Amino acid sequence: MKFKNIRIKNFRNFKDVSIDLDNKNIFFGLNDIGKTNFLYAIRYVLDKNIRKNNLIDSDFHKKNINEPIEILISIDLSDSTNEDTDKLRSILKGPLLSNENILYIKLHAGFISSENIAYPQLSWGGNLDTLIEMSQSHNLYEIDKIFNVIYIDSYINLNTLFKKNISKLLVLTNKDDDILNEINLDIDNLNNKLSNMDSIMKIENDLSSSLQKLANDLQKVSIVPEISLNRFQDSLTPYIHQENDNKLYPTSGDGRKKLICYSLINLLAKNNALSKINIYLIEEPENHLHKSLQIALSNMLFNDNNFNYLFLTTHSSYILYEMNNVNLVRIYNDKNINTSSLLYCVPSNFQQYKKILTRTLSEAIFSNKVLLVEGISELLLFEKVLSVVYPNYEALGIYILCVNGISFKKYVEILTALNIKTVIKTDNDLKKCEQKNDPNSYFLGFKRCNTLINDKNKSLPIDKIDVSKLKKSDIIALKKSTYDKNKNLLDLIRKENKIYLSICDLENDLYDVLNEHLISYLKKITDNPKTKKNVVNYLQESKCYNMAKMIAYLTDDDCRTIYEHYNFACLKEVIKTDDTN
Repeated sequence: MKFKNIRIKNFRNFKDVSIDLDNKNIFFGLNDIGKTNFLYAIRYVLDKNIRKNNLIDSDFHKKNINEPIEILISIDLSDSTNEDTDKLRSILKGPLLSNENILYIKLHAGFISSENIAYPQLSWGGNLDTLIEMSQSHNLYEIDKIFNVIYIDSYINLNTLFKKNISKLLVLTNKDDDILNEINLDIDNLNNKLSNMDSIMKIENDLSSSLQKLANDLQKVSIVPEISLNRFQDSLTPYIHQENDNKLYPTSGDGRKKLICYSLINLLAKNNALSKINIYLIEEPENHLHKSLQIALSNMLFNDNNFNYLFLTTHSSYILYEMNNVNLVRIYNDKNINTSSLLYCVPSNFQQYKKILTRTLSEAIFSNKVLLVEGISELLLFEKVLSVVYPNYEALGIYILCVNGISFKKYVEILTALNIKTVIKTDNDLKKCEQKNDPNSYFLGFKRCNTLINDKNKSLPIDKIDVSKLKKSDIIALKKSTYDKNKNLLDLIRKENKIYLSICDLENDLYDVLNEHLISYLKKITDNPKTKKNVVNYLQESKCYNMAKMIAYLTDDDCRTIYEHYNFACLKEVIKTDDTN
């Protein structure tokens, strides 16, 4: 069983959207964009507890009650070895033929003005043109026999959840019965002792005397303690303490309580797993959780087999730390509410870099526009410049992502699929040819651009060059002259593909912009006014460490100069707001 697609028409934020789904789905976007409403669209189809509330005029897109609400979910049932596929097919006798592998479940709700309400009607089948109305008993449809929807909001309360469900978890054994019998005898003894307390006997006598004066007979009042074990489970309360600590602490952090809630829900769901299919809809689970606990929850959600069908909304990159084989769905406002989605799997050849790839990506996907850079030095410098020139750039949804040796292409593919704009800044590197005994080199930066663009009409030359006998200064001059020869094409690539190749590399390009300023800063750093140390060499020796020391000396004017210079035009490009969502 595999969720395939959902189409939502005329429901709340959504005029008409179609979204590809998978069994684990993550929905993200700005506040008030429709993430919660998206979960409600799924709940109205699959969750009897929401469906029974019916729909009102505000559930219709812009209150357009002249058109019906339609929500269509499609599920792939082609995997005959899947247990959940068997469970679903077992109740789908007429609606789904044996040769049909896609199940369509459709909700239709037309507004009835005389009643000021819309009643959801469900139909299903293997052919969209011949869907069969789903049989119904009171508010329950056939689908409710098989789907168990577990909705977890962001403010779930441990005590309420525990009290409500503890009776479902208690399965008494013979030994428990023996213990309860012993306790009942103890309770009888306790009640007898309580009834003999002087204070209670005094109340009895006083009330009896008063009653006899009113009733003129010998009636007597008895106060009987009635402590019992009836509903003893209502008195059970969960406490949190260290494994080797017997002390119970009545209060504990909301974060740890929330993790216990998830564990409890997981346990309850297991009890239904044999007969029903559990579907989790979770809203912003990061609330009240410290970073470390968010990562722990991420591990539970994405690595625990119990969360097989998951629809999750979040604003937190930490919740996504362990994501793999998930469907990323971005909801954004582009005149009308729109969506884009991508099935994200960590590629097999990136498994060793999974944490790097996933963690940096999980931060970038919450942005509108991403500047991709090669290393930490670029990241430090560009953050410094933008913090001066455009201090609120992050509030605009602009993010600088360091690829750390992972291919630009992999990030671009994912971000582009989510309709997140990308700008790339990369070095004009030379690399030795891989062939044995070949002394030549080629312009790796040019090749990188060609790979990213994949357009023969904008292909940069990748000629082999023997640089083995050239001095470092000659190689720098060669890079600059080669860039200059291809400047028109490189400028076109900047304009159309948002790829900004360095004329040489970060350090040399920066020196060309600030030269004397950097030399004076280096003298301050080394505390030697007569230093002859080359600035570029210094920045390239301990790259991020020395860059961090250098940018501490950059003035606001330096930052504005960098921002306005051709060498770093990528910064002005990423700040542009005319094409951001």
